[in-house]
Amino acid sequence: MSLMLKLLAITLTLSSLLRADASSAAVEKFLKDTFSANPNIKSINVKVTSVTEVKGYEDWNAYYVELDAMLKKEKRQVVQKMLWFSDGKVVTKELFDLDSGKNMSDLVSLPFKNEYYKKENLIYGNPNAKHKVVIFSDPLCPFCRTFVPEAVEYMKKEPNKFAIYYYHFPLDSLHPAAVELVKAAIALELKGRKDVVLDLYKVNVDPKEKNNEVILKEFNKVMNSNIKMFELMSKEVSEHFKNDLEVADALMVNGTPTMFFDGNIDKTKSKYKEAK
Repeated sequence: MSLMLKLLAITLTLSSLLRADASSAAVEKFLKDTFSANPNIKSINVKVTSVTEVKGYEDWNAYYVELDAMLKKEKRQVVQKMLWFSDGKVVTKELFDLDSGKNMSDLVSLPFKNEYYKKENLIYGNPNAKHKVVIFSDPLCPFCRTFVPEAVEYMKKEPNKFAIYYYHFPLDSLHPAAVELVKAAIALELKGRKDVVLDLYKVNVDPKEKNNEVILKEFNKVMNSNIKMFELMSKEVSEHFKNDLEVADALMVNGTPTMFFDGNIDKTKSKYKEAK
């Protein structure tokens, strides 16, 4: 659980009932009033950044909310993105279907905007291909190491059918070594090297490794390259890495692999196989 969620646990205890018009302004006011009751929060701003329908549940909308709080004891700022639901009378953090047990958060997602498709993230295919597939991945994620190479190999054979966009999303709390690995991959790509992403999944290093020299040595061995440590700290590498993380944050991506197919999240991770 994130620090913000722990600090704002008061939300859950209040059951989050909103007896008012569920406009964005009403949701913002209710959440701000609720969170402000936490004694460890000095000040807080609440903003609804997007509203989407809950498919199959016409009375409910999903509200994507950004909380920007200043903490008293820690004397620091914390920003947290959250998802809330409302039917106009009630607002709740979690919503489940009684029959299926499904969490309604699985039925909503933010769209992948056209502005997020950047040429530096296109690893295979024609940008004007029939379908655009987006992959957020951590090269040390166990499932990713099998799934991503197979999916990419499948799609790259048809460049006019699939445009594959790849975004580095290392889970640094679980796999700290992945951060330096992806920076090395970006540095090598900037030198004009092809197929870096596919080869990245062949690098065998302990996900918990924190010795950057060890990580880079394994990377160079697999890539048959000579990337130096200072190259990982270049402005160009930092900007690309930051952009990938910002896109993930904007879409509230929190796990790997996460896929989007033609602008919509693909929770099945198999729509590319069904594409005509």
